[in-house]
Amino acid sequence: MSKVDRRITKSQEAIKKALTELMSEKNFDDITIQDIADRADVNRGTIYLHYTDKYDLLDKLIEEHINKLRELCQAANDMSFQEGNYVWYEYFEKNYLFFSTMLASKGAPYFRSRFLDLVVEEFKEELTGMEGKNSGLNKEVILQFFGAATVGAVEWWFKNGMPLPARVMAEQTGVLLDRNLE
Repeated sequence: MSKVDRRITKSQEAIKKALTELMSEKNFDDITIQDIADRADVNRGTIYLHYTDKYDLLDKLIEEHINKLRELCQAANDMSFQEGNYVWYEYFEKNYLFFSTMLASKGAPYFRSRFLDLVVEEFKEELTGMEGKNSGLNKEVILQFFGAATVGAVEWWFKNGMPLPARVMAEQTGVLLDRNLE
């Protein structure tokens, strides 16, 4: 495994942070590579060395966070919804600027769609062999319902400036999921 030069990592992190900050300030379509370079304090060439264009940069940034959420889900497989949710809300809190920009603004509808897909994908495992209250209901309807509810709760949390601590959001959404997915 080759070691990545710290300067490369530092530049990429600065570029991703610059894009996120700029998206919190203005519409993505209005952001230029020069704006990103100026904010990140790098040359335009440095950006093009790592990314094809601003769309590639945004796609890679989104995929990075989606993959991290997927990893957190896999690590939380043996946990209750409340405990697993806390892992996510803790990650959301640590990456506030990114998630609030992606969910609380119209900056990246693609992110919301990818996030919903991930949530639905993760709930699929929970629904296998499920009986009880939701027995007889169409599994796709159940998945879309709980996926949209989960994404909506996270959006609400960011749009309102995280009015409840991550632990409380995790507990309350976890209770709702536990109660309804039995």
